[in-house]
Amino acid sequence: MKLASIHFYPVKSTAGHQVRQAEVQPWGLAGDRRYLVTDERGELLTARVEPWLLACVAELDGDALTLTGPHAAPLRVTPEGVMSAVNVRGTSVALTDCGDDAARWLSDLLGRPVRLKWLDDPTRRPVNPAYGLPEDRVSLADGYPLLLTTTASLTLLNDWIVETALERGEEAPAPLPMHRFRPNVVIDGVETAFAEDEWKRVRIGEVAFRVSKRCDRCVLTTIDTATYTKGKEPIRTLSRYRRQDGKVWFGINLIPDAPGRVTQGDPVVVL
Repeated sequence: MKLASIHFYPVKSTAGHQVRQAEVQPWGLAGDRRYLVTDERGELLTARVEPWLLACVAELDGDALTLTGPHAAPLRVTPEGVMSAVNVRGTSVALTDCGDDAARWLSDLLGRPVRLKWLDDPTRRPVNPAYGLPEDRVSLADGYPLLLTTTASLTLLNDWIVETALERGEEAPAPLPMHRFRPNVVIDGVETAFAEDEWKRVRIGEVAFRVSKRCDRCVLTTIDTATYTKGKEPIRTLSRYRRQDGKVWFGINLIPDAPGRVTQGDPVVVL
């Protein structure tokens, strides 16, 4: 098995980047999900509610962030230092506001008042203690430092989606791309689809990880990133084949044992 691709997302729920190499930090890949968007009440806002967030491309340059979108000129953003607490999936996290210019830029994109916030200290947020150690931390990802998916599982899922469509008298859809699932690391060469469900520990290159849990999936996976509209797949088909405990599952969450570096093409070993 090998590491087929690496992905990170500077602003939660916005477009991601594929890179050849990345630093693995205790709370996730370097630069991954250190920013997020809130509504005017200061509550977390994601592409589940505002799919046009996916039209925003965020690029990091040191401590500065540049936002690019279809509606305005690119904007360079630097956090300004005003802090407030934001509830991030059940945990109150102190975040730094990124100023009125960033707020206006994103508000114009989404057509509603929003603010951009930055996590200056990624040690503030613990992972769910039911699936991690007391010292484990995560940045602003949904729950855990990294998400792993496999090409074998996506290939089988796409086959299932075609079968489901044809059984319903629908036209066979184009295969779903992996970026719908917003992974950090994609593994190629797995012999059996969904074999990752049973993994407990895995090493990518020289970095070892614990598998905290499988990843339950939400409506975000149904958003077409070309049109920013929601469809039925893959949730419809996952509900048929991968439903358990009232949720549907695709991918696994990882917690690194120690910092390190991963590179595209690295060997992957199940420990």
